[in-house]
Amino acid sequence: MVKRLLYLSSFYFTKQFYASLVIIVTLFVLAYFFPVLFQVSIICLVGIGTITLVDLILIFSIMKSITATRYCSERFSNGDENKVSIEVINHTNIPINATIIDEVPYQFQARNWEKKLSIAPKKTSPIEYTLQPTERGFYTFGLVNVLFTTPLNMIIRQVKTGEEKKVAVYPSYFQMKRFHLLAVTNQLQESGSSKIRKIGHSLEFEQIKEYVLGDDYRNINWSATARKNSIMVNTFMDERSQQVICLVDKGRSMKMPFEGLTLLDYAINTTLSLSNVVLLKQDKAGLITFGKKMGNFISPEKKPTQINKILETLYRLETNFEDSDFESLYSTVRYHIKQRSLLLLFTNFESMYGLERQLPYIQKLASHHSLVVVFFKNTELNDLLHKKANTIEGIYTKTIAEQFAFEKRQMVKELNRYGIMTLLTAPKDLTANTLNKYLEIKSRNLI
Repeated sequence: MVKRLLYLSSFYFTKQFYASLVIIVTLFVLAYFFPVLFQVSIICLVGIGTITLVDLILIFSIMKSITATRYCSERFSNGDENKVSIEVINHTNIPINATIIDEVPYQFQARNWEKKLSIAPKKTSPIEYTLQPTERGFYTFGLVNVLFTTPLNMIIRQVKTGEEKKVAVYPSYFQMKRFHLLAVTNQLQESGSSKIRKIGHSLEFEQIKEYVLGDDYRNINWSATARKNSIMVNTFMDERSQQVICLVDKGRSMKMPFEGLTLLDYAINTTLSLSNVVLLKQDKAGLITFGKKMGNFISPEKKPTQINKILETLYRLETNFEDSDFESLYSTVRYHIKQRSLLLLFTNFESMYGLERQLPYIQKLASHHSLVVVFFKNTELNDLLHKKANTIEGIYTKTIAEQFAFEKRQMVKELNRYGIMTLLTAPKDLTANTLNKYLEIKSRNLI
């Protein structure tokens, strides 16, 4: 009995049906004044009732009328457009008009998601759309709801098909792949980045070979040239097995959102891309996360499994609303990292006071390792800085915005004064600028 009620409750009347009822009621009302219309009203009522009954029988006569199957990756890339496709199949011998409503994960807040399409008999119609997650974690897709009508268009039948599916949203591996080839050529021409000018070569010798047009004449090996009686040159390769470790701050300063993603997620996406490039350059990639308490530590390695280990750690990383302990960070680095390494510290300072509190520990880190402090511009202030102020309130707001921007520039100067390398960047340009910085430091042999 319950199944029968659920089965019968899966249909609705269309707007055309209700419009027909309104016309019939109007005809009956007019028939009170014009009796000749009474017969017309009866005929219309019987006709609409017959058409509706036929449509009801037709739409429920075939049990397997329409199916929909959703296809998507087991993993989504955070902050990127991820493709989802639905294949809708009409198993009937009549054309149908359908409205597809996919139960997308609640995190997207897509409460009005729907697609309309017409499907010929025994045909398949594909639907494609994209979703851009802004948080890591598990996302759950529900069922696919299909509301369809026959050509009579009096009854709508709802069919719930497909299956629920859980998708894990990982740090942006799309971005990692996108920067892979650019990093190989040392030419990152994405927005906010620039070409790297090769200052010199590392001192790691590779081989002696015959001179060809284009080789640097300064690398001619005169001893080998004399022995071979032909011009021979030394070739060099980038120095390998250097340690590059990302220090990711997960304190409250990294909770600030820009364009949907938090600063922590921007840092996570960049760490993944950078670690991939570091391993590509035959260097060792490592990771340390910290907040109020020390988090994860991944020892620098260049094993093939290292990038997956970093990916899984970053996937589970969460921020909190407490200040980060830079003293514990310094102790951890001193205890675990014995070899001089390149440290990229992803953090954020909103005031000079915040920087001055942590500056002693940052100086100690820089005294033992090559340190780059990476922090963020407040791009939300750009509109205020370039907007003309016409009121007292506008002048006050613009002055405060200029003060914040000025303090950011002062932080860079303060860190540089102590010989600490810095990178002040917009969140959206973080990956390109950080990769450029790493390649520049490597080319200058500063690690």
